[in-house]
Amino acid sequence: MPADRAVRDPGEWVLLSYRLPREPSTPRIAVWRKLKRLGVAQLSDGLVALPADARTREQLEWIADEAIEAGGTASIWLARPATLTQERELATGMADARAAEYQSIIDQASAQAAADGANSVTAVRRLRAELRRIGRRDFFPPPERDRAHAAVRALAVEPTACPGPETDDADDVAPETTQQQEDKA
Repeated sequence: MPADRAVRDPGEWVLLSYRLPREPSTPRIAVWRKLKRLGVAQLSDGLVALPADARTREQLEWIADEAIEAGGTASIWLARPATLTQERELATGMADARAAEYQSIIDQASAQAAADGANSVTAVRRLRAELRRIGRRDFFPPPERDRAHAAVRALAVEPTACPGPETDDADDVAPETTQQQEDKA
Protein backbone atom coordinates (compact mmCIF):
# COMPACT_ATOMS: atom_id res chain seq x y z
CA MET A 1 0.00 0.00 0.00
CA PRO A 2 2.77 2.56 0.67
CA ALA A 3 4.01 2.11 -2.91
CA ASP A 4 0.53 2.90 -4.28
CA ARG A 5 0.29 5.94 -2.03
CA ALA A 6 3.68 7.24 -3.26
CA VAL A 7 2.45 7.10 -6.84
CA ARG A 8 -0.73 9.11 -6.05
CA ASP A 9 0.82 11.70 -3.72
CA PRO A 10 2.34 14.84 -5.19
CA GLY A 11 6.13 14.88 -5.23
CA GLU A 12 8.35 17.12 -3.19
CA TRP A 13 9.40 20.49 -4.59
CA VAL A 14 12.10 22.91 -3.48
CA LEU A 15 10.92 26.51 -3.27
CA LEU A 16 12.94 29.70 -3.17
CA SER A 17 11.30 32.74 -1.65
CA TYR A 18 13.37 35.86 -2.28
CA ARG A 19 13.25 39.63 -2.30
CA LEU A 20 15.91 41.94 -3.71
CA PRO A 21 16.24 45.72 -3.49
CA ARG A 22 15.21 47.66 -6.61
CA GLU A 23 18.56 49.43 -6.81
CA PRO A 24 21.07 48.49 -7.92
CA SER A 25 19.27 46.42 -10.54
CA THR A 26 22.29 44.33 -11.58
CA PRO A 27 21.96 41.69 -8.81
CA ARG A 28 18.20 41.43 -9.39
CA ILE A 29 18.74 40.87 -13.12
CA ALA A 30 21.53 38.35 -12.46
CA VAL A 31 19.28 36.33 -10.11
CA TRP A 32 16.40 36.46 -12.60
CA ARG A 33 18.66 35.19 -15.41
CA LYS A 34 20.00 32.35 -13.26
CA LEU A 35 16.49 31.31 -12.28
CA LYS A 36 15.46 31.38 -15.93
CA ARG A 37 18.45 29.18 -16.86
CA LEU A 38 17.33 26.69 -14.20
CA GLY A 39 13.83 26.56 -15.70
CA VAL A 40 11.96 27.36 -12.48
CA ALA A 41 8.21 27.48 -12.15
CA GLN A 42 7.24 31.02 -11.12
CA LEU A 43 4.57 30.64 -8.43
CA SER A 44 4.30 34.35 -7.66
CA ASP A 45 6.54 37.39 -7.40
CA GLY A 46 9.64 36.28 -5.53
CA LEU A 47 8.54 32.64 -5.22
CA VAL A 48 9.84 29.95 -7.56
CA ALA A 49 9.83 26.15 -7.48
CA LEU A 50 11.72 23.18 -8.92
CA PRO A 51 11.19 19.45 -8.44
CA ALA A 52 13.22 18.56 -5.36
CA ASP A 53 16.49 16.69 -5.69
CA ALA A 54 19.99 17.35 -4.39
CA ARG A 55 21.04 19.27 -7.50
CA THR A 56 18.04 21.62 -7.68
CA ARG A 57 18.16 22.27 -3.94
CA GLU A 58 21.85 23.18 -4.11
CA GLN A 59 21.31 25.43 -7.13
CA LEU A 60 18.53 27.33 -5.40
CA GLU A 61 20.63 27.56 -2.21
CA TRP A 62 23.40 29.23 -4.21
CA ILE A 63 20.94 31.73 -5.65
CA ALA A 64 19.51 32.37 -2.17
CA ASP A 65 23.03 33.13 -0.92
CA GLU A 66 23.54 35.50 -3.84
CA ALA A 67 20.28 37.32 -3.05
CA ILE A 68 21.31 37.75 0.60
CA GLU A 69 24.78 38.99 -0.41
CA ALA A 70 23.06 41.60 -2.60
CA GLY A 71 21.21 42.99 0.41
CA GLY A 72 18.00 41.04 -0.10
CA THR A 73 16.29 38.21 1.72
CA ALA A 74 15.89 34.60 0.69
CA SER A 75 14.79 31.28 2.14
CA ILE A 76 14.55 27.73 0.85
CA TRP A 77 11.51 25.58 1.52
CA LEU A 78 10.66 21.97 0.79
CA ALA A 79 6.97 21.43 0.08
CA ARG A 80 4.41 19.25 -1.62
CA PRO A 81 1.47 20.61 -3.59
CA ALA A 82 -1.79 19.88 -1.79
CA THR A 83 -3.22 18.04 -4.81
CA LEU A 84 -2.00 16.18 -7.86
CA THR A 85 -3.85 18.74 -9.98
CA GLN A 86 -1.68 21.54 -8.60
CA GLU A 87 1.45 19.52 -9.30
CA ARG A 88 0.26 18.73 -12.83
CA GLU A 89 -0.33 22.43 -13.44
CA LEU A 90 3.23 23.22 -12.35
CA ALA A 91 4.65 20.42 -14.47
CA THR A 92 2.52 21.41 -17.48
CA GLY A 93 3.67 25.02 -17.25
CA MET A 94 7.30 23.95 -17.11
CA ALA A 95 6.84 21.46 -19.98
CA ASP A 96 5.11 24.13 -22.10
CA ALA A 97 8.04 26.51 -21.58
CA ARG A 98 10.52 23.83 -22.64
CA ALA A 99 8.30 22.88 -25.62
CA ALA A 100 8.58 26.45 -26.90
CA GLU A 101 12.37 26.31 -26.56
CA TYR A 102 12.54 22.98 -28.39
CA GLN A 103 10.26 24.34 -31.12
CA SER A 104 12.70 27.19 -31.60
CA ILE A 105 15.49 24.62 -32.14
CA ILE A 106 13.31 22.76 -34.68
CA ASP A 107 12.62 26.03 -36.52
CA GLN A 108 16.30 27.00 -36.53
CA ALA A 109 17.35 23.56 -37.82
CA SER A 110 14.73 23.74 -40.58
CA ALA A 111 15.86 27.22 -41.59
CA GLN A 112 19.49 26.08 -41.64
CA ALA A 113 18.63 23.05 -43.79
CA ALA A 114 16.79 25.32 -46.21
CA ALA A 115 19.88 27.55 -46.44
CA ASP A 116 21.66 24.88 -48.49
CA GLY A 117 24.06 23.85 -45.73
CA ALA A 118 25.91 27.17 -45.49
CA ASN A 119 27.73 27.17 -42.12
CA SER A 120 25.83 24.02 -41.11
CA VAL A 121 28.72 22.63 -39.02
CA THR A 122 28.70 25.77 -36.90
CA ALA A 123 24.92 25.70 -36.71
CA VAL A 124 24.89 22.05 -35.61
CA ARG A 125 27.40 22.81 -32.84
CA ARG A 126 25.37 25.79 -31.69
CA LEU A 127 22.07 23.88 -31.77
CA ARG A 128 23.56 20.90 -29.92
CA ALA A 129 24.88 23.24 -27.22
CA GLU A 130 21.45 24.81 -26.94
CA LEU A 131 19.83 21.35 -26.68
CA ARG A 132 22.18 20.57 -23.79
CA ARG A 133 21.28 23.82 -22.05
CA ILE A 134 17.55 23.16 -22.46
CA GLY A 135 18.01 19.55 -21.33
CA ARG A 136 19.48 20.69 -18.01
CA ARG A 137 16.22 22.50 -17.18
CA ASP A 138 13.85 20.01 -18.77
CA PHE A 139 12.21 18.21 -15.85
CA PHE A 140 9.06 17.18 -17.73
CA PRO A 141 10.11 16.46 -21.34
CA PRO A 142 7.51 17.44 -23.95
CA PRO A 143 7.12 15.65 -27.32
CA GLU A 144 9.01 18.50 -29.01
CA ARG A 145 12.20 17.31 -27.30
CA ASP A 146 12.53 14.22 -29.49
CA ARG A 147 11.62 16.19 -32.61
CA ALA A 148 14.27 18.83 -31.82
CA HIS A 149 16.96 16.18 -31.34
CA ALA A 150 15.89 14.52 -34.61
CA ALA A 151 16.00 17.84 -36.47
CA VAL A 152 19.54 18.55 -35.28
CA ARG A 153 20.65 14.98 -36.10
CA ALA A 154 19.20 15.36 -39.60
CA LEU A 155 21.01 18.64 -40.04
CA ALA A 156 24.26 17.04 -38.85
CA VAL A 157 24.13 14.29 -41.48
CA GLU A 158 22.88 16.56 -44.25
CA PRO A 159 26.27 18.09 -45.21
CA THR A 160 27.82 14.66 -45.83
CA ALA A 161 24.79 13.54 -47.80
CA CYS A 162 24.81 16.70 -49.92
CA PRO A 163 28.34 18.10 -50.25
CA GLY A 164 28.68 21.77 -51.07
CA PRO A 165 29.92 22.99 -54.46
CA GLU A 166 33.49 23.54 -53.19
CA THR A 167 33.98 19.92 -52.10
CA ASP A 168 34.32 16.68 -53.96
CA ASP A 169 33.15 13.48 -52.25
CA ALA A 170 36.18 11.43 -53.33
CA ASP A 171 38.68 14.08 -52.15
CA ASP A 172 37.00 14.37 -48.76
CA VAL A 173 36.74 10.65 -48.03
CA ALA A 174 40.21 9.43 -49.03
CA PRO A 175 42.33 11.75 -46.83
CA GLU A 176 40.14 11.15 -43.79
CA THR A 177 40.36 7.40 -44.24
CA THR A 178 44.15 7.59 -44.62
CA GLN A 179 44.43 9.80 -41.54
CA GLN A 180 42.25 7.47 -39.53
CA GLN A 181 44.42 4.51 -40.59
CA GLU A 182 47.60 6.37 -39.57
CA ASP A 183 46.07 7.23 -36.18
CA LYS A 184 45.22 3.59 -35.55
CA ALA A 185 48.76 2.41 -36.41
